Amino acid sequence: MQELVSEFNFKMGIYQAELKRAMNYLSANSKVIFLGQAVAFPGTAMTTTLEDIDKNKLIEMPVEEDLQMGVATGMAMHGLVPVSIFPRWNFMLLAVNQIVNHLDKLQELLNVKVPPKVIIRTGIGSLKPLDPGPQHKGDYTTAFKAMCNKIEIVRLDSSDMIFPSYKRALEREDGISTIIVEWSDKYYE
Repeated sequence: MQELVSEFNFKMGIYQAELKRAMNYLSANSKVIFLGQAVAFPGTAMTTTLEDIDKNKLIEMPVEEDLQMGVATGMAMHGLVPVSIFPRWNFMLLAVNQIVNHLDKLQELLNVKVPPKVIIRTGIGSLKPLDPGPQHKGDYTTAFKAMCNKIEIVRLDSSDMIFPSYKRALEREDGISTIIVEWSDKYYE
């Protein structure tokens, strides 16, 4: 196993560098706050993209995905732009209730023309250097597109999509929340 790990190059790649640039851009906005697991403390590859963010903008959450998404929606309703981070789709499945039954329907629930928005960041689990198993590498992009009517879902298939996608998610004024899907395997390419 040590040979597998030592053969894998953990040097930051373009994809990861673009994610870091996008997170720094988001954090410059006074309304943006980041929440999730391994946000304030190391634990996932996504953590490395938050290294330069002011620690006061990072909220470490317990492993309670439904609660995390509910908190993010509540923060949005109070004028913040939360970036709710789920390191993998498989974890985000536990927040489906909050995403599909609440966030996606805020416009109707609140009876407003432009509802508050949330940026949701998730990833397709890495297969390198080790396969994490079936509970950590799902891609539910298509399923979520079918379930959500008022949430845009963007899969970042190339590094040139990263910054524009996060910029659009922050700057859009139509109240549409965005789920942005990253490829963990691309972090170190």
